[in-house]
Amino acid sequence: MNHQDLINACQADWAEYTQHAFVKQLGAGTLPQPSYLHYLKQDFLFLKQYARAYALAIYKAPNLTGMRKALTSVHALLDSEIAHHVTYCSQWGLTEADMEAEAEDVGTVAYTRYVLDAGMTGDIVDLYTALAPCALGYAEIGRLLVASNETVREGNPYDSWISLYSGEEFQQGVAQGRDHLDSLLQDIDVNSPRGQHLIQVFKTATRMEVAFWQQGLNASQEG
Repeated sequence: MNHQDLINACQADWAEYTQHAFVKQLGAGTLPQPSYLHYLKQDFLFLKQYARAYALAIYKAPNLTGMRKALTSVHALLDSEIAHHVTYCSQWGLTEADMEAEAEDVGTVAYTRYVLDAGMTGDIVDLYTALAPCALGYAEIGRLLVASNETVREGNPYDSWISLYSGEEFQQGVAQGRDHLDSLLQDIDVNSPRGQHLIQVFKTATRMEVAFWQQGLNASQEG
């Protein structure tokens, strides 16, 4: 099996994730600012747990090659992606201290702890499968937004977000991660109990992504 088998097995959830109202409003530039700010703060907290999950991948890796690969991801998250997120958020008036002090929303807790639990109770393949919807989905969302006639680029306050996730650097990084996942999945039969278990892991993490978008929309309604 490969990553596409995972996506194909949960098409309805995948479509709800990659074509969520949060995403469409972001692309059109109509997303309420309270929703976006809530998302940015929760995404910072998510990235911290995401880094912990890749640190767990070092422990779960069966060999040095796998450990080094996971370590590269940890460094990229701590030294690059989180730092970029902090810099970006400063443009919206959010400091690192502000985001550190923010309470994790229910969806953030549920998603990140699910990923960590999948890795703790399973093996390296379970962990990378649980991590996969985030990167694969954001790459697809970036491509979809750029291709959509409904997306507004000029004057869109969220255009830099679109540029980041549709950009070549992010897309290439995801492609490398996708290839690594495929190498882990290649000897697993999609119809085997193991294959079906991994599909459920991927499906659950995808549903968590849907909830993550929805909590952002809910924030504007609560405000």
